Amino acid sequence: MIAIYARQSVDKKDSLSIDGQIDLCRQECSEEPKVFADRGYSGKNTDRPAFQEMLTAVKHGEVDRIVVYRLDRISRSITDFGRVWEILKEHNTEFVSVNEKFDTSTPVGRAMVYIIMVFAQLERETIAERIKDNYYQRVKRGAYGGGPAPFGFTIKRTKIGGKTASALEPNEHMEIVKQIFDKYAYSGASLGKIAAWLTGRHIHGIGRKAWDNVALSRILHNPVYVKADADIYYYYRGKGVIFANEIAEFAGQKALFLWGERDVKSAKFSDLHDQLVAIAEHDGVIDPQTFLACQKKLDGNRQIKNSGKGKYTWLSGLVKCAHCGYALRVISTHGYLYFYCSGRSNYHICDLQHTESVQDVENQAAEQIQAELDRLAAAPAQAEPVNSHNAEKIELAQIDQQISRLMDRLEEANEITMRYINERMAALDARKNELLEVINSAPKRPSVAVPDIPFADLDFDAKKQVARTLVSKVEAGPNGVKVIMK
Repeated sequence: MIAIYARQSVDKKDSLSIDGQIDLCRQECSEEPKVFADRGYSGKNTDRPAFQEMLTAVKHGEVDRIVVYRLDRISRSITDFGRVWEILKEHNTEFVSVNEKFDTSTPVGRAMVYIIMVFAQLERETIAERIKDNYYQRVKRGAYGGGPAPFGFTIKRTKIGGKTASALEPNEHMEIVKQIFDKYAYSGASLGKIAAWLTGRHIHGIGRKAWDNVALSRILHNPVYVKADADIYYYYRGKGVIFANEIAEFAGQKALFLWGERDVKSAKFSDLHDQLVAIAEHDGVIDPQTFLACQKKLDGNRQIKNSGKGKYTWLSGLVKCAHCGYALRVISTHGYLYFYCSGRSNYHICDLQHTESVQDVENQAAEQIQAELDRLAAAPAQAEPVNSHNAEKIELAQIDQQISRLMDRLEEANEITMRYINERMAALDARKNELLEVINSAPKRPSVAVPDIPFADLDFDAKKQVARTLVSKVEAGPNGVKVIMK
């Protein structure tokens, strides 16, 4: 079947009517065509009844050739035409444009379509780049870039820099967010335990009734919740991000936006190189110490999982032979797991032949780890510092920047300027040492999380995480098990 398509948005004296378009198209037809016409429809998109009816016929294999008076009768968007052409090509449907004088059944006609497709791709990329640039500029101003609000926030319209923009404000779920951060940072609970806790209390996330590790990890990694201070600045600087703000703006009140393209196949949250970090318009709700404790734990989980170890025991990588000091490896015999000495089997160094039950070593190690946790829990609580010395940390970063600039000038310095630069660097270094002394004198929150449930009741991953945090090594041999703490 040959199809003629005609379209006219409004009748104008200087435009060809639908009937006129059909008459011209009939001259290109070798048989009686079927006419599809849309009256009063714009060419800004392809959402037109007759056009969609024609495409349906194409997809059913009923149309051999489509004839139009001019390309813009299909669409005024090259991108839309590109999509239509892909459908026609897939179903072996030829395309003829009377005005542009090309026919896809000929080599010249196909070449014309390929040229159009190149411009369609360029148009798509230009639109995508423009959207990305707009998003980037909004984030740099502190406005919310777009998309659904993160859990615990709703989107509001406000004035930012004299312009109306979107911003975030906390909602009734923010208390749940605070509990998620506190539990993960200080209770020793794993992501799985917290997910089960939320699901068991019928606390629903965004578009979900049940929680999982991925949803929790996304929340815990997101700086949209943190009160961004100098410590947060240093953390992200170490990740290689691009800052939209100077460190002086990291005053410990406002939150952050993190934006940039990420490869879904790579470590999505660990590789933040060249991501943009910008101070947000809204206030943070999670203190920096808690946020950083969560990041440290998340990074530790990633390292443990990526190592590919720990399949049989949560003590993997920590257990050493008490006699020779080499690692004990796990073997399975008749359904039982045992540690054997690699110093004897692999390196022929250990002269003591012994194996230990994995279960026995774990039980003895668990008792000693629990005793250490009890000791930490009973230790006098350290008060949170009234002053986190954020101002001193900001000044310290600015001094580092000044020293770096002075170092760059040394190559071009003469004798006189060299003397001035050296004096200035000495003064900056002295001030840096004063600041470091003040900062280091502040009491700190204990970095070791004390689980609020017995160690024996923790799941496999949580035990592994606590062991990696507390334990330097575990010596095992015929005389028993000794846990050496960090």
